Amino acid sequence: MEQVLNLQNAFKNYGKTSVLKDINLELNKGEVISILGDNGAGKSTLIKCLSGLEKFDKANLIINNKKVNLKKYDIKNARDLGFETVYQESSVGLEQEIYRNVFLGREITNIFGFVDIKKEQEVSMNLLQNFLGLRGVGINPNSNVSTLSGGERQGLAIARAIYFDSKVVILDEPTTALAIKEVSKVLTFIKTLQKHEKSCILITHNISHAYEVSDRFVILERGEIKADIKKTDISLDGLQNKLLTIQNEH
Repeated sequence: MEQVLNLQNAFKNYGKTSVLKDINLELNKGEVISILGDNGAGKSTLIKCLSGLEKFDKANLIINNKKVNLKKYDIKNARDLGFETVYQESSVGLEQEIYRNVFLGREITNIFGFVDIKKEQEVSMNLLQNFLGLRGVGINPNSNVSTLSGGERQGLAIARAIYFDSKVVILDEPTTALAIKEVSKVLTFIKTLQKHEKSCILITHNISHAYEVSDRFVILERGEIKADIKKTDISLDGLQNKLLTIQNEH
């Protein structure tokens, strides 16, 4: 299978505290993996380093067959290499118009260098209708993002990643605090990523949500990977028991 991410021997310290210890992680094209673990396991630090928000102290990182210079690796560099991170709270700006949110920092410009607002609105309307499935009379790319439901906001961020041809989408707790109907929408959006041959790293505390959409499960505990299991090799109950066993050992 085509590999989109190869992370080897990754370390991250905060002062004298070791947060990530010799992490080895691989991700294939079109694969969804869930990073599981208790609070303080190192999940957030791992995705912040992968997304360019923070830097590994030491690592060998290859993205889409390109070796990454860690000193120069930041959010823009990560995006240029095809990484898009959707954070639980800050993935969309609630008081922005939908079309501005979609193209923030990556505006469509005309031959004179001016922002092509009409084109951005057309693309955003297409995403709303054909990706999110919103076809009501009041649907408008000029509406504020706050008019969308929680699940639709997550969907908009995922749709944005697909539009900009991101190869890997990192989702940070995308179903937290959502109603059951909204959770179902988000899980469907994640499955849509696979249909587009995009890869996904899912961070979640909800094991049943992880089990529904993931191909593989990586269990982190105190900064170390304790298990890397294919879905075909374990049941949902088995995964829950494995996670509890690892946590109880520490």
